[in-house]
Amino acid sequence: MAKSMILLALAAWYDYEIWQMDMKTVFLNGFVEEEIFMDKPEGFTAGGEKQKISGSSIAYLVLYVDDILLIGNDFKMLDDIKAWLSTQFSIKDMGEASYILGIKIHRDRSRRILELTQSSYIEKVLKRFKMEYSKRGLLSMRHGIKLSKKQSPKTAEELKRMSDIPYAPTVGSIQYVVQCTRPGVAYALSVMIRYQACVGETHWGAVKSILKYLKRTKDIFLIYGGGKLILEGYSDASFQSDYNDSKSQSSFVFKFNGGVVA
Repeated sequence: MAKSMILLALAAWYDYEIWQMDMKTVFLNGFVEEEIFMDKPEGFTAGGEKQKISGSSIAYLVLYVDDILLIGNDFKMLDDIKAWLSTQFSIKDMGEASYILGIKIHRDRSRRILELTQSSYIEKVLKRFKMEYSKRGLLSMRHGIKLSKKQSPKTAEELKRMSDIPYAPTVGSIQYVVQCTRPGVAYALSVMIRYQACVGETHWGAVKSILKYLKRTKDIFLIYGGGKLILEGYSDASFQSDYNDSKSQSSFVFKFNGGVVA
């Protein structure tokens, strides 16, 4: 998602158009009877070249399965690209992008600010894992909590009970939120991921704490704009913070145009 976030940050700064299209028959176009040998197209690895720029006109195509974002500064050029794609595939024109891959897009073009939120996606996750009526959590990880493998099931009965807990799907659903719009939950999630192969009641309770926190903060936005167009990077590390084997943990975050991109 980092590349998509960088392009959205650029679009906010330069006030680019952001259009959305849906390819209706993408799955039908995947079957062929002939053997096909593929090679990288010319220019694919030519880093630093301007093969994607025509004069002062710029266009980016962001593809994800059957979803397409068309980003650029030349209205006519973007319209021509959209028209050409329509002659090659059955495409639904969805106009200015407002919702993509579970992410709601808000724009204030007068201030060149772009905001992203996953409130609807979070609500679906809460409902899927039967947490929609839970209390709202103050923190993503309870202060002072110490998780370890010693809290894993000790008996066959406990192991059987915990095997029915949707731990991995829940962690995976939260991970998508972290990757897109909620990087502040990354550390708590990184701790929970360690116990997917030995889930205990305490581990599951800690994961539910993240869901409760997301429920309380589901309307928080990731915002691009309002600052300088610079790339900022920060890193940090803990010392022997893993209670299982005394390993240390490092982390990093990169911001572009005021918002997190990786």
